[in-house]
Amino acid sequence: MLQWLSRPVSYTEHLGDHHFEPAHADFYSGPPGKPIRQLLQARSDFLSIWRQGDFSEHISTVKILGRQVVVVNSPEWIRYVVAKRHDNYERKSPQMRRALEYLLGDGLFISDKETWKQRRPLVSDIVHKNRVPAFGPIMTGTTGELVQRWTSLGDGAEVNVLFEMAGLTAEIISRSVFGNDLGHESAQAVTDGFSSYQSLIDSVNIGYFLGADDGLPVLRTPSLRRSVKKIHRIIDKVIEDHLAGHGDNNSMVDLLIRRQQKSPELGLDVVALRNEAATIFMAGHETTAATLTWAWYLLSSARWVEDAVHQEIQTVCGTRAPTVEDVPNLNWCRAVIEETLRLYPPVPILARQATAADQVGHVAVERAALIMIVPWLLHRTESLFADPHLFKPERFLGSERPTPYSYIPFAAGPRVCPGLQFGLSEAILCLATLAQHFRVRVKPGHTVEPQCRLTLRPRGGLPVILHRRTTGASGP
Repeated sequence: MLQWLSRPVSYTEHLGDHHFEPAHADFYSGPPGKPIRQLLQARSDFLSIWRQGDFSEHISTVKILGRQVVVVNSPEWIRYVVAKRHDNYERKSPQMRRALEYLLGDGLFISDKETWKQRRPLVSDIVHKNRVPAFGPIMTGTTGELVQRWTSLGDGAEVNVLFEMAGLTAEIISRSVFGNDLGHESAQAVTDGFSSYQSLIDSVNIGYFLGADDGLPVLRTPSLRRSVKKIHRIIDKVIEDHLAGHGDNNSMVDLLIRRQQKSPELGLDVVALRNEAATIFMAGHETTAATLTWAWYLLSSARWVEDAVHQEIQTVCGTRAPTVEDVPNLNWCRAVIEETLRLYPPVPILARQATAADQVGHVAVERAALIMIVPWLLHRTESLFADPHLFKPERFLGSERPTPYSYIPFAAGPRVCPGLQFGLSEAILCLATLAQHFRVRVKPGHTVEPQCRLTLRPRGGLPVILHRRTTGASGP
């Protein structure tokens, strides 16, 4: 509807000598005072609606069809929203709830109130950082299998690295969450199902702006139903096998089941178990896959950074495979992942809905207003990060950390991602293991375009060329 009003999107990318500005949408330059036009633009590209002035510490507000939208891009007031007044802003936006409820039900990511309070400690305990070492061998072994497969393709093979990373992280989370090897076919089915689901979901819930405080339900088209059925069928079978006593007793799902058996008041029936397993699976595989994909893109151009990564891997690991015990010493690998998360946060827009009227800075917030915290803006604000659009992982190498609430790739406050340490360790290990054996180069002539649809991916994936590495040799 009125899609012709949206403007074509242009992108900036610049590579110089030890200087790389990776792809990002140019600043919005449409006429001021036309919020509906920006809303329509957001339906096609949510990252191209921001003016240059939006990339600054500020709070702004606008009315769209009578609905108040408040953008909070100040660490002080982000802390107020997500931590101090968490009770008033814990609800995800109607867009996010409606977009994911068909797939995740009342899973932790979109639940709130008593359901969230009851399940958050349970899920947090299962993916707690203290459990990461137990999953380390799964991460190492699964990535080693991908090394073997890539090696078998021969030097100069072309792959779509987004799909490769999605398959890798799906298999890792499958073995960690479900306790068994789903196999390439099932893991790929879940990956394909979620990719299809994302492509079918509208980026804006128009019903919310037309007056429905909870937005309108997503139209469950035959294509959307097929995507969800593909995912649910696989996850349901795994949970049913666990309930029948056939599951791995060290898996995350088995821990959920045992907690339910000890505490029936949790009310984790088969559907609820599926919702939480699906939430952990989707959050665990999609975000890490996107992060690794962006990291390969960045290293492909910033080869001085890639050289530092290779040197570090050689120093820390030699020719043996990296392990979870090496992660604390892989400082360059960690810095690359953290800088990748700054430039390309997997969920670049964190939106909340105000339960009651409030005051945020100088803005009077109305009940049911949309509060937008945008890591895409925040992480590229010059007063918080010098040279904000440049890829500079060295900013994460020193002892200094970003200002609190200025760097939030995993959200912040009580709703911070419970799998933060799992995801970070996984990304670092996967990067180090694959970089030990390969140089990954974006296919010549390919234009990289960031696209936000639930998560932030390169539009159409990322075609790359794989080159086998010889330790100490400089590659193409």
